[in-house]
Amino acid sequence: MRLFYNIIITLAAVFVQLFGGLNKKIRQGQKGRNKSLSILKQMVHPSDKVIWLHCPSLGEYEQGLPVFQALKNHYKDYKFVMTFFSPSGYEIRKKNPIADVVVYLPLDQKRAVKSFLDVVHPELVVFVKYDLWPNYLLELNHRNIHTVLVSALFRPSQPYFKVYGRWLKNLLFTFDHIFTQDITSKELLNSIGFSAVTVSGDTRFDRVGNQLKADNTLDFIAAFKNNQTCIVAGSTWPEDETLLIDYINSCSDATKFIIAPHNINLNEIQSMVKKLQKPTVCYSNYTNETLADKSVFIIDTIGLLTKIYSYADIAYIGGGMGTTGLHNTLEAATFGLPIVIGKNYEKFPEAKAMLSKGGLFSICDFETLESTLNMLINAPKKRSEFGQKNKAFVEENKGASELVMTVLKHNF
Repeated sequence: MRLFYNIIITLAAVFVQLFGGLNKKIRQGQKGRNKSLSILKQMVHPSDKVIWLHCPSLGEYEQGLPVFQALKNHYKDYKFVMTFFSPSGYEIRKKNPIADVVVYLPLDQKRAVKSFLDVVHPELVVFVKYDLWPNYLLELNHRNIHTVLVSALFRPSQPYFKVYGRWLKNLLFTFDHIFTQDITSKELLNSIGFSAVTVSGDTRFDRVGNQLKADNTLDFIAAFKNNQTCIVAGSTWPEDETLLIDYINSCSDATKFIIAPHNINLNEIQSMVKKLQKPTVCYSNYTNETLADKSVFIIDTIGLLTKIYSYADIAYIGGGMGTTGLHNTLEAATFGLPIVIGKNYEKFPEAKAMLSKGGLFSICDFETLESTLNMLINAPKKRSEFGQKNKAFVEENKGASELVMTVLKHNF
C-alpha cells in the first residue's frame, strides 16, 4: 500500500508541475513549496532546538492557536517552525506572533520529507486535526521524534476504523499522543488498540473565548450599523447567498446586513451587488460619509469577520446550505449571538450541541430562513436569551489548551 501511495503522490507532483499553473491556488502553493527548503536552511541552524507546528489551512491555525501560544510561552528557548499546506492559510498567517519561520509544507515525497526533517530537526511536532501525511508520519516515527495530534475528531465511517483501512490505521500509531475533541473519538481510537489518547475538548473554545479580551473596535462598522438591528452573514457560499439576497430584498429597511463571503471573487461579488435591491457598499470602495445610508455592507477582504461579529445582533454562518462544510459557529457564539445555519451540519458537533440547547437554528429553504430571521428580528428579548445560551456553551467548554499543555509538559 505504501508503494502504491508513493506512486500516486509522485504522479500528483508531476501533474502539479505540468498543469498547476492553470489554477491560482495550486500555482501559489507550488511556487511557495519550491522555496521552502531554501528558506528553512537560512532560518534554522543545526544548533537550534525546534518545535514544528503544522496546519493544513487557516481554520486549523485558528484551532491550534491557543496551544501554539501556550507552547511559545513555556518553551521560550525553542525556535518555532510553522508549515501550511494551503495558500488560504499561508498567505494570511505567514506573519504571526508564534512562528520564527513559516513555509509551505513540501509534498509528501520520501526524499522531500527526509530533506525537510534533516533541516528542521524538530524535537516536538504538533499536527492539528487532520492532514496526516504518511511519509512524514512514518519518518518522524523512524527518527523517534515526539509527535502529537491536537483537536482530533474521528467518525466511524472513516477508513481508519474499517477492515480495508489497515494501512491508514497503522499511521495513527505513529503519534505519541492524540488529543480528541470528544469521547466518541477516544472510543474509536481505543477500539483499534490506541490508548495514548486524552479527551481535551476543542481548542477553538479557548481561541474564541480569548477574542473577548481583544480590541474589537471597527469604527466603520459602527458607522454602518448606526444603532440599528444588524445581521452578519459570515463565510457565505453562493448557496447561502441565493437565499440571503431574496430575504434582504424583501426585508424592512430598518435592518442592516453585513455579508462576508468565504471566497473573495470579484465576479461573484459584482453579481451579488446587481441582485441586491437595497443600497449596498463594498469594503473595497466605501467612504465613511455614505455608510449610514447603506443597508448592505459586503466585506470583500479577509481578517475582519471575527471583530465584525461583535457588532451583530444575529449571525448567519455559511457553508451549511451546500456540501463545502459549515464554517466556524463559535466565533459568533462567544459574542452571545443567536445563530442561523443551513441544513448540513451533521459533521459539526458544536453546531449540534448549540441546536439542542436552543441557541442555534437550522434552515433548509427560503421559507424557513424567512420565518427564523423574522422571529429573531421581532423578538429582541428572546434573541438575547438565545444568544446567551450560545455564550454559555462556549464558556462551559473552554480549557482544552490547558489540558493539552499539562500532558505535554509531563511527557516532553
